[in-house]
Amino acid sequence: MLPSAFTVPTGLAHWEVLLRARAIENLSAMIAPAQWGVHPNGRKTYGDSMIIDHWGQILARLPAGTGVVQANLDRDAQAERRRSFPSLEHRVL
Repeated sequence: MLPSAFTVPTGLAHWEVLLRARAIENLSAMIAPAQWGVHPNGRKTYGDSMIIDHWGQILARLPAGTGVVQANLDRDAQAERRRSFPSLEHRVL
C-alpha cells in the first residue's frame, strides 16, 4: 500500500507513472489510496486512488472523490512472472 497526498501539479504529472514503476520493479501489486480536494489552508491535493497489478496494469481507478476501489489480483500470474525473472534468484536475504 502506498497512500499519498500529492499536490495537483505533481500528482497529475507523476502519481500514475510512479505507482506503475513501483509495481513493475517489485513485481508486486500496488494499492494506492490518495487524498483529494481543497484543504482548510487552501492547498489542493490530487487523488486518483488505484490498484495496479505486478506488471503495471491499472486494474481499478477512482478519480478524485469519495468511494471504494476494488480489484481481483491474480496471484498465480504474479508467481509465474516472478519465476520467469532469474535475477530474483540472486537476492540475499
